[in-house]
Amino acid sequence: MQRYLIKLLAAMLLAALPWTAYAQQPASRDEAVLFVKKAIIHLRQQGKDQALRDFNNPQGPFLDRELYIIVLDMNGALLADPLHPKMVGKPLVDLRDVNGKYFVREELKLAKEKGRGWVDFQWLNPLSKAMEPRSSYIEKADDLIVLTGVFQQR
Repeated sequence: MQRYLIKLLAAMLLAALPWTAYAQQPASRDEAVLFVKKAIIHLRQQGKDQALRDFNNPQGPFLDRELYIIVLDMNGALLADPLHPKMVGKPLVDLRDVNGKYFVREELKLAKEKGRGWVDFQWLNPLSKAMEPRSSYIEKADDLIVLTGVFQQR
């Protein structure tokens, strides 16, 4: 009976993690674009301070499978990331992937020059625990960069 309860508790804890949904149905690139657009609408309706609180909420509506909203300022400082709260407020401009690519710099450049688009890099998939290709969709919204990412379909 005790072994059954431990397995049941473990299953319930795993079910509560946002990444477990990713195992069933990975998000698409189209869903990532819509997710960012939804976040920008929320930002404009609620204002910057409230929206950042909402984006940083790990139980909030801005987590869906592997999709979660990240917000950067135009210098690359992290303003919102519900999965990495200890990083909020820190500059990410020197962050590199395992291949040495400065992908945040590329996101900043893309936002400043084109206002939106995709950036590809390698990142640790928390489900598989392996480095996998990931793509960020970014959009500039006033003086902020709003983005989310998807692991490329296997």
